[in-house]
Amino acid sequence: MTIQWFPGHMAKARREVEEKLKLVDFVMELVDARVPLSSQNPMLQQVLQNKPKMIVMMKKDLADPDITNQWINYFSEKQIPAIAINVNDKTDIKQVIQLAKAQAQAKMDKLRNKGIQPRAARAMIVGIPNVGKSTLINRLANKKIAKTGDKPGVTKQQIWIKVKNDFELLDTPGILWPKFEEEIVGYRLAAIGTIKDQLLSLQDIVAYVITYLQKHYPENLENRYVINRNMEDMWEIFVHIGKQRGALGSGGNVDFAKVSDIVMRDLRTGKLGRISLETPAEV
Repeated sequence: MTIQWFPGHMAKARREVEEKLKLVDFVMELVDARVPLSSQNPMLQQVLQNKPKMIVMMKKDLADPDITNQWINYFSEKQIPAIAINVNDKTDIKQVIQLAKAQAQAKMDKLRNKGIQPRAARAMIVGIPNVGKSTLINRLANKKIAKTGDKPGVTKQQIWIKVKNDFELLDTPGILWPKFEEEIVGYRLAAIGTIKDQLLSLQDIVAYVITYLQKHYPENLENRYVINRNMEDMWEIFVHIGKQRGALGSGGNVDFAKVSDIVMRDLRTGKLGRISLETPAEV
């Protein structure tokens, strides 16, 4: 499975990021806490070059907290400040602001040393589609500014947002990259909803998720679907979940499409538990 695309608005967004990068003091990169590395855009890393950066790991309430801490340490070892947040937690939002102010402190001190009156720090917020940028921006600004939605690609243009008197934030559209070289990255991003479900076989993605959970979170499958740990045949597992959850079609046969929708919804809403789909040890 080699996934390739490059919608026109994403190519345009990359050019705009490159053009506006010189206007900001640092970059706030958003990733999904369940797949922090796979949700980093490698093309964007090239664009950002040596610009100071902080990482905000979104949706920590859906991720395995132990694995999340491992990722924070992983980024810290690379001299990149990282924080994991739940956008609905006001304390987490305050910590994002504090970390952002710390990121801009060196630039502000430099201006003072030159006798220049410090201005509001300027940051660019970047990330892949559907990572939660718009929601975070609205929380930081404490009002509804950016459009939000559960479909990738809601933000289409760059917008400056004032965050109290602390800093100004430049919003940018979510950007994916032209091709996923590693199949596993495509599966992970599809599982969390970054890639539109219509672009891939949902049943293949669900099979990947179930296989991963069997290895790393077997108790979650047992608790949710009463799946025996020794059950290995994927067809048998789909049938079991379908019968257990009433995902039946005409004639009382199990509807595999309905089963796929159920598992995906359970994963993305946290009903399968707090799950991370990659660890630093796998890098």
